[in-house]
Amino acid sequence: MYSERASRAREQIVGMPEYCTVEAAMDVVGGKWKLAILSHLFAGTQRFGALTRAMPRITPRMLTRQLRDLEADGLVQRTVYAQVPPKVEYSLTEIGRSLEEIAGLLDDWGRYYREQLMRPENPPGQTRQ
Repeated sequence: MYSERASRAREQIVGMPEYCTVEAAMDVVGGKWKLAILSHLFAGTQRFGALTRAMPRITPRMLTRQLRDLEADGLVQRTVYAQVPPKVEYSLTEIGRSLEEIAGLLDDWGRYYREQLMRPENPPGQTRQ
């Protein structure tokens, strides 16, 4: 099922015109949680429980779906160990690791933007002109 999704996504991205590369990137890392998940994996291999604790606002179902999408897109590697209870670890692939600098820049911008919104001259509900 997920290899079929990855195949369709790959065909769609490969078929995009050259000027749509931002769209291609957003197809892979867009959404509320994907970059947050990747940011936690930049620190190293993580188990599902650790990711859940690191992001308490994401539901287990959504985390599972996002991890599967990232795996299907080739950014995350899922390793299952044959033991009881089952042990599953998530780590970044080379492609996933290539996003570290970009994610860092977005993190910096997010901090800057938040600081701007918290400034006294920008009270809540005020529109800029």
